[in-house]
Amino acid sequence: MRTVLPGKPQAKLQALCTAQWGGLRLVVYISGIAIVILSGPHDLVQTIYHDERSGLDAVTIDDATGKIAVSSSNEVTIYKPYGKEEGVLKWSFQSSWDIQDQRNATCALSWGSEQELLVGSSSLRLYQTTEDKSLIWTRKLPKPVKIASFSHDATFIASTGLYDRLVKLWRRQSFGSDDTRFDFTYLPHPTAVTAIHWRKSHHHERTLDSVLYSICADSQVRIWAATDPHGLQALQLWAQIDMQEAIQPRQIGSVTNLNERYAFIIDSEDFIFGTEHAIQAASGNRQQENHALEHLIEVAKTSPEICVVLDRRGNMSAWGLENVGCKVRKTTDKFNVAYVENVNLSFLPDVKQSEDNVLFLDFFLQRSASPLILLVHHFDGRIVWFESKLDELFDPSPRQQRLHVKALWSGHDGPVKKIVRSGSGKALVSRTNDNEGLIWKQASDRSGMALMRSSSLSCPQHIHRSCLLREGDYVINLHHQSISLWDARSPVAEQVVLYPFEAAGKPLCLLPLPHCNRHSSVRYLASITSKMEAIVWEVRLPAGPQQNQNGHLSASMRQFCSSDLGLQDDLVFILPVDPAGSGPVAPGFLDTFAKDLAISYANNGVLRAWTATLDVDNRSANWLVTSTIESDIDSPSLASASSTRKIAVVDRAQTGLTVWDLWSAQLEYTAIYEASDTIQDLDWSSTPDDQSILAVGFPYKVVILAQMRYDYLNAGPAWAPIREIRIKELTSHPIGDSTWLGSGNLVIGAGNQLYVYDKDVSTSDDMVVDLSVPVHQHRFLSIFDLVTYLNGPLPVFHPQFLAQCILAGKLVQVQRVIIGLFKALKFFVPGDELDSFVSLSPIDFYSGQDDSTSAAKKEMQSSYADLVDDDEPETVTEELAASLNENLTKLAIPQLSSQEQFHLADIVECVATVEKQRRSMDENAIRYLLFFRQHMIRKGQAPAARVDITWREIIWAFHSDSQDILVDLVSRQFHGRMLWEHARESGMFMWMTDLTALRAQFEVIARNEYTKTDEKNPIDCSLYYLALKKKNVLVGLWRMAAWNREQSGTQKLLRNDFSEARWKTTALKNAYALLGKRRFEYAAAFFLLAGNLQDAVNVCTHQLNDLQLAITIARVYDGDDSLVLRSLLEDKVLPQAALEGNRWLATWAFWMLNRRDMAVRVLISPVYTLLDSPTTPNFQAKSYLSTDPALVVLYKQLREKTLQTLKGASKISPRAEWEFVIQNARLYDRMGCDLLALDLVRNWEFLKQPRDTSVNGSQMPDPRKMLRRRSSLVVDDMPSPSSKSPTSELKAKPMGKAAPTVFEEPDGNSLLDSFGF
Repeated sequence: MRTVLPGKPQAKLQALCTAQWGGLRLVVYISGIAIVILSGPHDLVQTIYHDERSGLDAVTIDDATGKIAVSSSNEVTIYKPYGKEEGVLKWSFQSSWDIQDQRNATCALSWGSEQELLVGSSSLRLYQTTEDKSLIWTRKLPKPVKIASFSHDATFIASTGLYDRLVKLWRRQSFGSDDTRFDFTYLPHPTAVTAIHWRKSHHHERTLDSVLYSICADSQVRIWAATDPHGLQALQLWAQIDMQEAIQPRQIGSVTNLNERYAFIIDSEDFIFGTEHAIQAASGNRQQENHALEHLIEVAKTSPEICVVLDRRGNMSAWGLENVGCKVRKTTDKFNVAYVENVNLSFLPDVKQSEDNVLFLDFFLQRSASPLILLVHHFDGRIVWFESKLDELFDPSPRQQRLHVKALWSGHDGPVKKIVRSGSGKALVSRTNDNEGLIWKQASDRSGMALMRSSSLSCPQHIHRSCLLREGDYVINLHHQSISLWDARSPVAEQVVLYPFEAAGKPLCLLPLPHCNRHSSVRYLASITSKMEAIVWEVRLPAGPQQNQNGHLSASMRQFCSSDLGLQDDLVFILPVDPAGSGPVAPGFLDTFAKDLAISYANNGVLRAWTATLDVDNRSANWLVTSTIESDIDSPSLASASSTRKIAVVDRAQTGLTVWDLWSAQLEYTAIYEASDTIQDLDWSSTPDDQSILAVGFPYKVVILAQMRYDYLNAGPAWAPIREIRIKELTSHPIGDSTWLGSGNLVIGAGNQLYVYDKDVSTSDDMVVDLSVPVHQHRFLSIFDLVTYLNGPLPVFHPQFLAQCILAGKLVQVQRVIIGLFKALKFFVPGDELDSFVSLSPIDFYSGQDDSTSAAKKEMQSSYADLVDDDEPETVTEELAASLNENLTKLAIPQLSSQEQFHLADIVECVATVEKQRRSMDENAIRYLLFFRQHMIRKGQAPAARVDITWREIIWAFHSDSQDILVDLVSRQFHGRMLWEHARESGMFMWMTDLTALRAQFEVIARNEYTKTDEKNPIDCSLYYLALKKKNVLVGLWRMAAWNREQSGTQKLLRNDFSEARWKTTALKNAYALLGKRRFEYAAAFFLLAGNLQDAVNVCTHQLNDLQLAITIARVYDGDDSLVLRSLLEDKVLPQAALEGNRWLATWAFWMLNRRDMAVRVLISPVYTLLDSPTTPNFQAKSYLSTDPALVVLYKQLREKTLQTLKGASKISPRAEWEFVIQNARLYDRMGCDLLALDLVRNWEFLKQPRDTSVNGSQMPDPRKMLRRRSSLVVDDMPSPSSKSPTSELKAKPMGKAAPTVFEEPDGNSLLDSFGF
């Protein structure tokens, strides 16, 4: 945690205390009903919320036991420490009791010896608090006490009442709870006593004479000591210091400021410790003369007590008191130590009289560079922690700064309800349920504080919404029927304008509207009501920081315009867009590219983003919906959007979170939290390069999510948690609100307090370790740096970039990158910088030129060319790959994590393997083989992860003309022992198009399934041989299975003729019996034996949950024109693709159905929009994973392949194609592949649109005329004119592709057409 603003301290004389307990310096103060315990300027130990609602009056801590006592108007409570030895120091309730004698009177508390507690109110009471409290002494007083305090050895009690000029000194007659007695004497003063102080000793066993210091309203400090032990009084007046004469003002000022004096005492023990510390600190630098230290040593020789007198102007006079208590007092026993200036104690001007009081508390820290700590309690609601060194504080020579501010403890005295930040995040306003607000501004890092209190306001009306102007100099508060402007440039904000208004409906939000001139003094704000009425106000602010003496008088407000947005929806809420670090920018045009200003969400889950422009001349505002998302989330409870066009939505139960992208209306992240973790707040931030960060607030924790690069190859998450902040250890109060500062600090408001968390994230945190970020030697990373690592452009040798280049058909560039990396790592040593382009030019990736030209080869040359041999490798050989991978295992590449280096080594090995086969394979086969090899390598690294190849890879092989080579290579990968699980893993029977080869390979699977075990069980291969209609082979296998107890019955059954109805019925009965026994695969075999292909396919899809097996059996058993296959594709595959948003599966299914036009269209349009009976898509269909950028590669390849695909492409509007290309460019950018995005938009060719959409109003134009280049053949696969229906069309044409080995010569006319004749 960076710092904490623990709450507003009570304006009480005993609201602050400190103690040295168990080697730990503790500071305790009270704020409202909260007890705040700290161990340093920014180290909060615990916050205890007291049950008393009226507020606390006094607090004290026992330096012997660590117990804390607090009092309210009628109750005293004690808390005891626990867990110190375990390293988790906390306090828990011990006991409490009522004060019966005086209610509504301030109590005074003081710890004595042996856990005695003195409670002063209308009487003095002494309690023993060892376990249960017991009253051991009491004395009624004529008037309530204001101060009551034990001396250091508990021998004396000094007490005084309100406005009392007598200090009553109580002397203990005996110790022990059985018989405790005190007698008393008076210490008379001429005027009211304002403060008293006993001389302290840090060693309880040490005998020390009691010395009492009293400060009086006559500006005199009196020192009382036992100069005459036989006198009537226990203490006698030893000396006094006139504070008015101690500081003679050198400047002319107001009379009130001139006469105010303050004093605090530095005890002798502390002074000696501070001097010794200064000597030790200066021992390392003996060359320079230190006159300040010499002066300090001279003063410390007599071990004096120090009385420090101060005034508001920064003047300080220090007096030494030597031999205090000596019977014979010398004139030299009181001497001046220093008179210095520039002791700034942060006094505020024009403070209310009730708040114009200051108390001082000083102590010394043993392990600190500045050991003197001075706590200054201002009754206006602040405690300031100052640090100093004694030699600097008492240095007689002029100094600019003697005290250094380390912390300012302030805040609210009631629970924080809402925190609103300015657009830049440099200022914020926090407010409570009582409509009291504090304005905070971001402070410099030197002071160690992230926030400084700038102003406070107390509004008599209910504050509905707030907005900050000019970085917190002005505040706008929206009420139910009025709006107010506050000037917050002074410590107490003043209301300047209260403007009433009338509106239809309840105002829902307060939006700052963008303005063209940021330096203009005019601001515009808008509110949208529940009836969709928008009201705009114009605010005029002073041009400069101080317009005149009453600068706020020049600020004004008026209603600018109102308008009806026209959208009547079941509206839940409208909220301003979180600026996320960027201020509102006035758009040049009102279009969907303008910055979003607000979001609305309705009960039906429809989310809308809004923007607006102002027409100042016509006094009007124009509103526009920039994007709409149908989230299908019923009655969302919360939503929040950022200026980076991300929106987070929480469901009705407040446990489900979804994050959407407003550009593409796609789902990026889904999380379901436990029922006890209800989401109550969402806050956005962003890095300087607009990478998004989301803080999700729960009652006692905040989870920070970071945007990540899209990862389509591994289906990786687009968001991930990087930090979890828990406040349960610090406070028992739930979180009220939170927000981000522009610097990356997170501010959390809980109870009275504001917690400011540091922007640095530990790289050893489990959440960060799981992200595999290349942190290397960094122990901490700024949250901005961490999120930048997770986003932004990738180096060209990053495995994701190389994989996308392979999909985009840039295998030559991939080889150049690998060769460049190989050269760069030859002479690379840890600590060197590695060029992200490995000496390649960015133009190599988007030039669109022929990769084989000599000019391109010259650009390959590395900067290390002079240091290596002349034989430059031109391709990635297996030897080069082995050498490079050896380097990758030894060296840590700065831009990659260890896991990414493993993936890079996999890709290098795969590219080298493919290079051997490159000349015998087409591009699609290379794509498939690369990713299949990579899949097998990763499977070998993690055998437990059983993942099949995706439909994306299946599609590449499906459209390849080198399938025979792929079958051979895949079979060799499994050592010629391919089983069905291997075939399913490779997707082989989905991408093979030659039915003859398909059946031959399926028979290989059948043989391997039979021989996979030593016992050779015919049951294992029954389904496969019966699908091949080779019952006789199965009969022969059963003949050899003498060990199987089912042999005789099965052999006898299989000898029958299953074309007869009776044996079909027998086979069906056996199939259903096997279903009952959950032997599903064997049951499917018996369905095939009965000739019932449909039921066999149903068993495979529903019981075995194996879609590939169902499709394969249908193809093998009945061919690609099977009606069962058609039904399976139309009723199962396409609805499943629509439900999941799987466009790869959908385009394969349409191609198998011979609907190749639809196979092209589905690459651009969502699947469910192209089905006759649209399926309601789930979240997965709306996920960003459904729009793989490799789809644009496939679309470009397929649209020019056949006449049907050209027809399908012709039905896609140019606007839709343009949006498709732009969306994929954005996806590339989000993946970190900016060069591929540039290549896409730079080299994309749109189809030419025909001038006439029809010929004679009936026939479609020739799709071939849409091609811009006629350099390739277009296969004529259009259905014959005699085909009337889609069914007859599908029956006339085979649904699969033609065998790749068969070539049909195209018609001569089509050849001429292809060349443009």
